[in-house]
Amino acid sequence: MKTIKTDVLIIGAGLTGMTLAYYLQKLNVNVKIVEARNRLGGRIYTKLNPKQAPIELGATWLIPQQNSMLNLLKELNIDVFTQHYGKTAIYQPNPNQAAQLVQLPASDNVSYRIKDGTQSIINALENTLIENTILLNQNIETIRSENNILLAKTADETFHAKHIISTLPPLLFLKSIKVEPALPEALTGVMTKTHTWVKDSIRSGFTYKNPFWKTGRTSGTIYSTNTPLQEYYDHSDSENHKHAIGGFMSSSVFEISKEKRQQLALRQLQKYYGDDALDFKSYEECVWKNEKFTVTKSDFFLMPQQNNGHPLYKKAYLNKRLSIAGAETSSIFSGKMEGAINSANFVYNQLKGLYKT
Repeated sequence: MKTIKTDVLIIGAGLTGMTLAYYLQKLNVNVKIVEARNRLGGRIYTKLNPKQAPIELGATWLIPQQNSMLNLLKELNIDVFTQHYGKTAIYQPNPNQAAQLVQLPASDNVSYRIKDGTQSIINALENTLIENTILLNQNIETIRSENNILLAKTADETFHAKHIISTLPPLLFLKSIKVEPALPEALTGVMTKTHTWVKDSIRSGFTYKNPFWKTGRTSGTIYSTNTPLQEYYDHSDSENHKHAIGGFMSSSVFEISKEKRQQLALRQLQKYYGDDALDFKSYEECVWKNEKFTVTKSDFFLMPQQNNGHPLYKKAYLNKRLSIAGAETSSIFSGKMEGAINSANFVYNQLKGLYKT
């Protein structure tokens, strides 16, 4: 088994982990990121098909109040653009009632999307990191405190680290990584009952040659109840040259196949738009419940954002060498990309005094 020594070991190559590594390497701190998946981004997941609009299957939107995220994007020279909602929406209150075209209320509120897809921020952060900082397909199984260092093991590697930062959803960390000595019961009790963002989400989307939902008396904004598609929005690119429509599907279609979900989605879109909806280029989806490196089964019913931002996540454990970070641990915009960035900032500020030269 290979041994790798590092100052800081980050578990998870999602937005928190990648941002924290970016900050720490500015201080010349030796950092390693281990990621169980074969891709970067965690709950940022953009599907890119050649010559088609990006389809967002994970984190998508941000708002003007989310300053940490916007500042980081500016620092990385990544542009945002305004989400197109239009002045109307297709609204279907139930499957037995015909869809209606309703006026959206006038509002000064705006949402932004990231140019070229949310994955752009992960790619930009990766490009700032020293070569071989990230190890994919490495699943941490145990963490042990020994002689003022932490030992973390995967099936292939042993890491010796001064500090370990987990950016996994707290419940996933608790259920998948054995820690010695055991974490305090107060903390594990909170982790057991911390809701995981996207836990119940199914994201899907279709790409098209033409944005037929932007022509005539119709809309690309869909709100529907007790139907396969519950919220769908225009997902055309920032130049409005490549076109897609996508959003959230009902949890009632969890247990059926991808092919059946696609058929049900197309049938609903056909009712709204006619046969144009059937002439799609590609269909993509992510059932987050099935993503084993994000979601694990809870022993309790958890309300959305339950215990997100709990004060116990602000403390460090195992002689102040282990931190539990990530979007769920932020008290500001918990579960959002802004929360992920704020979590990275918080841990960075805890560590920088120890490593600043």
